[in-house]
Amino acid sequence: MNDKGFTLLEMLIVMLVISILLLITIPNITRHHQAIQAKGCEGLKSMVSTQVMAYELEHDGKTPSLAELEKEGYVKKGLTCPNGKAIVIQNGNVKHE
Repeated sequence: MNDKGFTLLEMLIVMLVISILLLITIPNITRHHQAIQAKGCEGLKSMVSTQVMAYELEHDGKTPSLAELEKEGYVKKGLTCPNGKAIVIQNGNVKHE
C-alpha cells in the first residue's frame, strides 16, 4: 500500500473544513467592507471641506465649486467616494450623492 498520498476521503474532509471556514468568514468580510467604504467617504468629505476652507481663505471668502478646486489644484479630478458616490459642494457644504 502507498502511504505517500492522501485518500479521497481525507481530501473531501479537508475541502469540507475549508468550505465551512469560507462560509463563516465571507459575510464578515462584506460587512466590514461596507463600513470601511462609508468611513472612507466621510474622510474624503472632510478633506474636501478643508480644501474649501483653504480656497476661501486665499480668495477673500469666495465659495468655490468642485471644478474650481480641481482647476486650482486643491483636489484631484474625478473625485468620488470609495462606494462610488460623487462629491458635491452646495453653498460651501460638502455632500455626496
